[in-house]
Amino acid sequence: MSNWTDKLPQAARDYLEGRRLDEVECIVCDIPGIARGKAMPASKFAKTRQSYLPNSIFYQTITGGYADAAEHEEKGFTEPDMILKPDFSTATAAPWTGDWTLQVIHDLEDLKGNPIAVSPRNVLKRVVDLYHKKGWTPVIAPELEFYLVARNTDPTVPIKPPIGRTGRPAAGRQSYSMSAVDEYGPVIDDIYDFAEAMGLEIDGITQEGGAGQIEINLQHGDPVKLADDVFFFKRLIREAAFRHDCYATFMAKPIEGEPGSAMHIHHSVIDTETGNNIFSGPQGGETDAFFHFIAGMQNHLPSVIAILAPYVNSYRRYVKDHAAPINLDWARDNRTAGIRIPICGPKNRRVENRLAGMDCNPYLGIAASLACGYLGLLEGERPDSQLKGEADDGEEVIPRDLRAALDVFEEATAMQDVLGPRFCRVYSIVKRAEVDEFLQVISPWEREHLLLNV
Repeated sequence: MSNWTDKLPQAARDYLEGRRLDEVECIVCDIPGIARGKAMPASKFAKTRQSYLPNSIFYQTITGGYADAAEHEEKGFTEPDMILKPDFSTATAAPWTGDWTLQVIHDLEDLKGNPIAVSPRNVLKRVVDLYHKKGWTPVIAPELEFYLVARNTDPTVPIKPPIGRTGRPAAGRQSYSMSAVDEYGPVIDDIYDFAEAMGLEIDGITQEGGAGQIEINLQHGDPVKLADDVFFFKRLIREAAFRHDCYATFMAKPIEGEPGSAMHIHHSVIDTETGNNIFSGPQGGETDAFFHFIAGMQNHLPSVIAILAPYVNSYRRYVKDHAAPINLDWARDNRTAGIRIPICGPKNRRVENRLAGMDCNPYLGIAASLACGYLGLLEGERPDSQLKGEADDGEEVIPRDLRAALDVFEEATAMQDVLGPRFCRVYSIVKRAEVDEFLQVISPWEREHLLLNV
């Protein structure tokens, strides 16, 4: 890789101009969305012909334990190596480090050169490739919601809003307030600076309804590229918060009584040959494909809730009248619907999935959402009638806990064929292990209400 720096994107070159690169971080995204890998001196990276990681990184639960998910042909838990393949188009700065460091996302292959089916980035590439084989180019745009919170070093203490520049805790119910954003302006400034150094584009930042809750919108584009960006953004936002004595959290429901955090995903599909949006006809009207895509969302979203809401905490977000959808209704310009059609012209006609939590792995959340639309396009069904009015008045039709969601996920053979059967098997085993780990923990609620009363 002696000339590997010639492959760097312009933003990475600009970052290093006139400087000596010290370190390269070779990173991959595991099932929870954590950056794993290895760091090495830049001189060592240039000489390295092959790097490896054990496949056990995909069998780890969020607590660091291991699920019994090793394939039988591996003769149990033997931790065989996977080959790291750098994708130099992802090379970007790590501007929070003390030296000059680049981070490079790597793809993973087995020793025979086959993509690792359990790797989240490979799962998304698999789904995108299914679109391409049909002559379609999927386009997505994610919205990232998260909280800035006060430092929390004791897990037994509830999470609290951060102290702003006024010396008061951040206040809730201040949606779109500019003064609320200004309360933690230095953190926002660092987010902008880090993003600029990394070549990441922010479409906008707003204050959301929760105390210290922020939303960042990203420009629409290629699903894999946008998933890479969300993966990077989660890391840079956390690092920006650390600089100012607070935390950034992407938990779906970090603070009791406050709204949850979502990753809304906007979708459109382009005819690869013509460049036209297949959701709009020659005269600008809505096409059959548009309605088939919506029907796919309605029919298949229940089977991927286990991916869009991957933790026990995720289901605390799905509460009626608390700013999160609990339905599969579709509606135009209606934020109470699980499937929303934003106001837009024919060229930009799109479908928004509002069910995904911000705690989901960005590669897997986007892959699952696209998979629902893909199956809808293949099946050619029509959706239910458009919702009129508030969706919160309707039935709750999605799984309400992780075990129930996994039950639906494991029965969804059509979805498993799209995402990959091996991935689905491992994912389910890991998630069930996490549920079992959670059930070993006794909560304050149980001690308060059961200790002396039952």
